Amino acid sequence: MSKFIQNIHNYRDNMLAKIKNPVVGGKLEIDPEKAIKLQESGYGEVEHVAIFDEAQRAWTHQRLANYLKRGGTYGNKLKVPNFPISEAAFLIWSLDQREDWATIICLIGGGQEINTGEAGISEWIAALNNDFPHWKVHISDKLTEPEYAEGRVNELLRLNPNVAFSDKLHLGVSLRSFRAERLSGFVHSLLAVNPDAAEIYKEVVANRYPIVITRSMDKARQWLRQQARGTQQTGILITKEAARFKPLAVHVLPQDLKKTVFWFLEDKTDVRSSNYLEEAATEIQVQGLEVDFACVLWDADMRYDDGEWSFWKFNGRTQWTPEKNHETRKYMLNAYRVLLTRARQGLAICIPEGNNRKTPEGFPEDPTRQSSFYDSTFEYFKSLGMQII
Repeated sequence: MSKFIQNIHNYRDNMLAKIKNPVVGGKLEIDPEKAIKLQESGYGEVEHVAIFDEAQRAWTHQRLANYLKRGGTYGNKLKVPNFPISEAAFLIWSLDQREDWATIICLIGGGQEINTGEAGISEWIAALNNDFPHWKVHISDKLTEPEYAEGRVNELLRLNPNVAFSDKLHLGVSLRSFRAERLSGFVHSLLAVNPDAAEIYKEVVANRYPIVITRSMDKARQWLRQQARGTQQTGILITKEAARFKPLAVHVLPQDLKKTVFWFLEDKTDVRSSNYLEEAATEIQVQGLEVDFACVLWDADMRYDDGEWSFWKFNGRTQWTPEKNHETRKYMLNAYRVLLTRARQGLAICIPEGNNRKTPEGFPEDPTRQSSFYDSTFEYFKSLGMQII
């Protein structure tokens, strides 16, 4: 099997090692001294098919160029100055070196870009339109929501003559949440502040997928423990921009692969397990993974404010400051989208009470956790008819 299937990163790295380096004139070329041209298939590796899971996470040109300029694990630690294209375009270019046939299958989740430099579906479309117009494109006809290239997928592909739309290329039911066919729809409406969110919430809970809200982490923990049976897994989730969680007896799981493995795989007898509900995993650590019952701890990094979301970053010392960068705001919104879809069987959302107590001198005891940072978000969720515990 290892000879029949290889990791896509290995394929990519092998192709990167074959290019002329440094790149001249902004154009990638195969170096004949580094590659063997096969009589029937050209310069491509043995594979005809590449499958890119989570394809929306492919890097932008700038992110990839900066990385290759420094050198790193990408590309067998080769340094490649002036790399000219994005990661999506490079994969297409690599398969395009074949002279017989090739297919790329991209599995794309809408609104799942959470890291700086993740390009989304628009980068694949741009590469096909601008550099590889001879490739045939087969794509779902249902990518019309704002999570997919801001709802402009059809528009961006309109002038491409080799595009075929199909209703058979869309996964309409989440396999992660077998009890909640409408969960992703509810999360979309919740975050988009759509008027149908309350009705979709009723559909979700009617299908035996409970979603509850609370102001207390103690109540959230109690609810999770009451829901889980046998080996079912519970866990706390939090965004990487969250900052004021220690007063709630929550610590963020360190960015360490071993600790993440323990968090997911150890059982209820091990304090390193997610089931102890002491350490919270971020959207980075749980992307593509899930637990049975989760609590999303909603911090003051994203706040509901008069029909829309505002975004804030903590300065690490004394205060939250507004985040104005559009791309960063998108990643922050998507972080909550990821967290809200990580539970297989049920979800609690904890929006803290905050701290309005005063010191003897009359100053706020904790100005970084004012109740006003959280109250409007809780009232928004409450207005949707969400069950309060």
